[in-house]
Amino acid sequence: MVFSSVPFLFCFLPVVLAVYFAVPKKLKNTVLLLSSLFFYGWGEPKYLLLMLFSITQGYVFGLLIERTREKRRSKIFLTASVAVSLVLLGYCKYADFFIGNFNALTGLSIPLLKVALPIGISFYTFQIISYTIDVYRRDAPAQRNYVNLALYISMFPQLIAGPIVRYSDIAVQLENRTHSLEKAATGIRRFAIGLSKKVLVANVLAELVSAFKQSHEQSVLFFWLYAAACTLQIYFDFSGYSDMAIGLGSIFGFRFSENFNYPYTSSSITEFWRRWHISLGSWFRDYLYIPLGGNRVSKLRWFLNIFIVWFATGIWHGAAWNFVLWGLIYAVLLVIEKLWLLKGLKKLRVLNHVYTMLFVVIGFVIFDADTVGSSFATLKAMFGFGGVPAVSGEAVYYLKSYAVILILAAIGSTQLVRKLCKLVSEKKGGSAVLLVAEPAVVVLLLAVCTAFLVDGSFNPFLYFRF
Repeated sequence: MVFSSVPFLFCFLPVVLAVYFAVPKKLKNTVLLLSSLFFYGWGEPKYLLLMLFSITQGYVFGLLIERTREKRRSKIFLTASVAVSLVLLGYCKYADFFIGNFNALTGLSIPLLKVALPIGISFYTFQIISYTIDVYRRDAPAQRNYVNLALYISMFPQLIAGPIVRYSDIAVQLENRTHSLEKAATGIRRFAIGLSKKVLVANVLAELVSAFKQSHEQSVLFFWLYAAACTLQIYFDFSGYSDMAIGLGSIFGFRFSENFNYPYTSSSITEFWRRWHISLGSWFRDYLYIPLGGNRVSKLRWFLNIFIVWFATGIWHGAAWNFVLWGLIYAVLLVIEKLWLLKGLKKLRVLNHVYTMLFVVIGFVIFDADTVGSSFATLKAMFGFGGVPAVSGEAVYYLKSYAVILILAAIGSTQLVRKLCKLVSEKKGGSAVLLVAEPAVVVLLLAVCTAFLVDGSFNPFLYFRF
């Protein structure tokens, strides 16, 4: 079950909301936990056992870490919990990747395990790891209520697509949070925006990406159309799901941190990664980069730390070498910027954005590829070295067909709409206009999204890799 589906919007969510707000405060977490387990088990119930095992080991080791805090055993328990989490993630996500590469290196034919990837395992594994580390560091007390910890890890709004919520950020909210019409209204508005990003923009752009991949009449123009559509689709899909998660969290009384902050307006790769998938970047910073020594070490070790973090970032996204390459390219660019380029980029008011978006587009072409070889072939063709014509009739057709959505998506990825709303609100009577217009727009967006979903529009799910 996904947020952008009729069963979720018109069956699951209304029932959960009705029951959640009907029960007394002491039962709300239980209702939300049971709803989250049902949500996760909707497609493959067997993976519930894996998630519950992961939650239980985190719960037990968290208590053991706190009880032995002054002794050496505390670190042993932390190491054991992190190891269990990583072994489970490694087996489910990377076993066949390692076997395949081992076979390629040795010439052996060890059969693949063909382990199906549980949806969201990368997200909830990182949350369990952050919980046990937070307890070990005394950033948060161990959670003694199993229901509360299980809810933190399995909460359906952020379970399959993030943001990666820190336990230390949400511990107090699990015990005591407030509900109000204002929070609910804010949450509904945010959810509607996220749903619209996914259904009305990302899904439509995905049609163009799919058409390109199925085409036999490719050209340089078509390759660039694909690259632009893919780059915008990934942003609107990921940020749309984050918006829906934050909105749902607000309805249930939670405050989740922002996960995207208009990354396509960045003037450097460094700035881009401060604005893109913020919760993942901060997780790697606080739980891997800083423990490795960060930049408080020799320059050579600092470079190594950056490359380790970005190797991990790449492989976290998927068990394939193109993801590793994607991560390492950003490692190289970030090192170059930190050493030489960053100061110069600040002086280039337009070219810095061109430079940033060029490498972002190249990065997402690699990210979206099936193999490293196919990503190189696409990049060669984009720059006229693929032996394809500059223009084709099919490319012109799709350019005309999708020009409007591409332009609207490009504008929507900037702060232009927000700034226009701010200008309107600052004018006399503007706040009143927005007060009336906002709920009308939200209702209209929800209605249009529903029409698209009922019509059976293309609705791909990008998070199977995670």
